[in-house]
Amino acid sequence: MTIKLHCFGESGHSYKAALALELSGLDWQPVFVDFFSGAHRSSEYRDLNVMAEAPVLIDGDVCLSQSGVIQQYITDKTGRFGGAPEDKYDVLRWVLWDNHKFSSQIGMTRFLMNFIPEDKRPAEVIGFMKGRLKAAFTTLNQHLDGREWMVGDNLTNADLTCCGYLFYPEPFGFDRTEWPHIDAWLTRISTLPGWKSPYDLMPGNPSDRV
Repeated sequence: MTIKLHCFGESGHSYKAALALELSGLDWQPVFVDFFSGAHRSSEYRDLNVMAEAPVLIDGDVCLSQSGVIQQYITDKTGRFGGAPEDKYDVLRWVLWDNHKFSSQIGMTRFLMNFIPEDKRPAEVIGFMKGRLKAAFTTLNQHLDGREWMVGDNLTNADLTCCGYLFYPEPFGFDRTEWPHIDAWLTRISTLPGWKSPYDLMPGNPSDRV
């Protein structure tokens, strides 16, 4: 049975789940959520996910939301991306850090800088968020100094969650050339067999709305 992932290309959280599915080798297909037209607020979508967010994974009778949960489901189903047994708490630590300190702030900053009318963009808020993100980029860059992967010797959910927004082309205060260890890590991920960029992996692209 083909796994379905309700997602849209602009969503970094959707990309985390889509990339994990693609690299896992599981049979899956994306289902477009027209987020910018409010499809996630419809009663039909809320029946899938009361949180009215993307992504949502459907695998037979299994229905899951939240990218970190979906990534763990893929790990449980395939045995991939969980790391060594002794690493599981460190993997979880970085997944939680990402959702609290990293992706959540990148997502908001990127949205404010790119997806609302220019005359409504709050410059002070954006400046504040860029400052917070600089601290987070510093944390990640220092952690990756001397490491190939976030945890252990192979790709794990720690990598898949933390890289989620960093492959997007829209500006949000991140220039990977300024962070050499992050840059090298992203290159390692993008050269993995099966890797695809967000807009190549999922339907939905800012150019579709122009």
